Amino acid sequence: MAADAQKNNKQKKTGGKEAQPLIIAKSPAEEQRLKLERLMRNPDKLAPIPDRPKEWNPRAPPEFVRDVMGSSAGAGSGEFHVYRHLRRREYQRQDFLDKMSDKQNADQNYLDKVEQNKKAAEERTAKRRRKRDKLKLKKLMAKKAKTESGKEDQTDSSSDSNEDKEREEEEEEREDDAEAPSFIMGKK
Repeated sequence: MAADAQKNNKQKKTGGKEAQPLIIAKSPAEEQRLKLERLMRNPDKLAPIPDRPKEWNPRAPPEFVRDVMGSSAGAGSGEFHVYRHLRRREYQRQDFLDKMSDKQNADQNYLDKVEQNKKAAEERTAKRRRKRDKLKLKKLMAKKAKTESGKEDQTDSSSDSNEDKEREEEEEEREDDAEAPSFIMGKK
């Protein structure tokens, strides 16, 4: 009984932490639930976020190889394994370099495709903008023509000098339209 009393005393001395029952997760969902419960017990504490694993890089090739040997006759029985290991490592390095160049090419192709899509979208937008501006200009011209025709109906009884003034105004408007910005007229 003395041993039981010592165990109870040791458990009480562990500090301010409460004794948690040992729960073994039986499924991945239950394991995730237990992790979330443990995190939510103290919401002020920062959650551990693991770092991204570093990308594997092969060792650099040796700058100077003193022991050049092959798998042919003259090499000792132990030398072949060294040769095989060096060869495997070199093939692995070359495969890595090939994969990296393929990845860079794919990234560059993607960026080029994105740039082409942006240019095409800008061209479509500009074309539609020119079309809208043309329609606006046509509506404006129709509106002006309508107001001018309304003025002519009202001024039929007036003198020829008023008609001359209107003709001059129309000519000025045509000159102004000729000086209109090229994007309105649909030109580049």
